[in-house]
Amino acid sequence: MKSNNTGLWKIALVALISAFIGVGLGFWGFSHWGGLANSNTSTNTAPVNGKAGTTQVSNVTVKSNNQMTTAFKKVKGSVVSVINYQRQQQDDDSLGALFGSIYGNGDDNSNSSDKNNNKLQESSEGSGLIYSKQNGNAYIVTNNHVVAGSEKLEVILSDGSKIAAKKVGTDSLTDLAVLSVAANKIHDVAAFGNSDAVTPGESVIAIGSPLGSKYATSVTAGIISAKNRTIDTTDEKTGQVTGQATVLQTDTAINPGNSGGPLVNAAGQVIGINSMKLASSTDGTSVEGMGFAIPSNEVVKIINQLVQNGKIQRPQLGIKVIDLDQVSSKQQRTVLKLPENVNEGVLVGSVNANSVARQSGLRKYDVIVALDNKKVKNVADLHTQLYSHNVGDNIKLQFYRDGKEQTINVKLTKTD
Repeated sequence: MKSNNTGLWKIALVALISAFIGVGLGFWGFSHWGGLANSNTSTNTAPVNGKAGTTQVSNVTVKSNNQMTTAFKKVKGSVVSVINYQRQQQDDDSLGALFGSIYGNGDDNSNSSDKNNNKLQESSEGSGLIYSKQNGNAYIVTNNHVVAGSEKLEVILSDGSKIAAKKVGTDSLTDLAVLSVAANKIHDVAAFGNSDAVTPGESVIAIGSPLGSKYATSVTAGIISAKNRTIDTTDEKTGQVTGQATVLQTDTAINPGNSGGPLVNAAGQVIGINSMKLASSTDGTSVEGMGFAIPSNEVVKIINQLVQNGKIQRPQLGIKVIDLDQVSSKQQRTVLKLPENVNEGVLVGSVNANSVARQSGLRKYDVIVALDNKKVKNVADLHTQLYSHNVGDNIKLQFYRDGKEQTINVKLTKTD
């Protein structure tokens, strides 16, 4: 009996100890995790108790160092603002002009007015990217429309310093330009990535100066929306469509002033130069998140030629042309004598003397309908197909003259 009692006491003691340990661990675990939860909550919520007017900033900090912040750090020092200066003429209805017209040129203020008319003023701002340092010069790529019409150029570096810049070369067709500055103040240079390797959905950032240098080195984020988008290029003076360009589409915010700045991938490589955004469709519908960048592979090809030659040498025919649809249907039949089934093409308005077109037999009022058996529907088609060839290439032009289709061979020469 005693032995049995002893056994029962042992069992009871073990059970009691086990229960105590279990409760203790459970209590500690609850207290521990609950304490952590309460600690986190207390750092992220306002205190419920305490004296009013004693709110403090939390001592918990978040350090984010993801791929895109690292990419931004790699490139930001090489992004600049580009300032375009031009001469601004005063309006004729100014008081000075009014009094001058009444009292003649004897007014002592007339000379100062002339001086003001000749003063260079800031006309516009854009962005640019330092991509190379060689032989004491640093080279900057930007858009042609950023520097168009400039009589003086300056760039603002990422540290805020302003230095003079010179045009090395420009190309209106691709909307690219290269500037040079003294390299002694340049510390950061960006690297180009392979734009052919980008994929839709890939994360990218755009860096630049939206609305001018006041917002310099602004960064916006998005993705690649599409590769190989084809958009029309237009003549800056006439507004006529002159060709087509293949670009990257992105939903990254691109605003006025971002033009010429880089589109950057997660590795910190520049995969495009931001050029434009689409704000509305042809029917006036407002759109968002449709920006376009010139692919880096195209950029590198163009800027190397601009540095070497100061311009892009493209093949030319030596003709002036307009879209056939600008000619009335009646004139297409009576003057050009085109068949009923021919309603697309390019009308030759004039042929330059000593041009390859004239040497090959092309004449005024010929209607070009194909180049190397590829249809030419308009001027954009003609330029796109022509510029896909090199100087010295032989091409075949199909055209109509007096209602009959003809073909000639042309050996391309370079532009002047």
